[in-house]
Amino acid sequence: MNNESITVETPWTAPPLTANQRFHWRKKAALTKDVRQWARLLFRTTTLDAPITVQLDWHVNDKRRRDQDNIVPTLKAICDGLVDAGLVPDDTPADMDKRMPRIVYSPDSTKRLVLTLTGAAND
Repeated sequence: MNNESITVETPWTAPPLTANQRFHWRKKAALTKDVRQWARLLFRTTTLDAPITVQLDWHVNDKRRRDQDNIVPTLKAICDGLVDAGLVPDDTPADMDKRMPRIVYSPDSTKRLVLTLTGAAND
């Protein structure tokens, strides 16, 4: 059994898109486009066997209360970018297993968003 995995640190220290933001639609669309384009450009030459598992982790260095479901809009834009890159044909459950984003307390580290992609097991 072989699961190929890719882990990359995103350029953001905090999720650029959250469920609680109340941006004007044009600003939200621009941020969504930026996140989606980042994923498309970074993974355009990547190959993983579908279905892939997508995990987004936000590493924080303080214990403030945060809701992990607030990060879902950033995850969604990244997943759409993975489809745009041609990594998978669609972001439906048949091709992509989107895991709930996690908030990871890392007291000795800087804030960062880390994305991990894992391909299907090959027997």
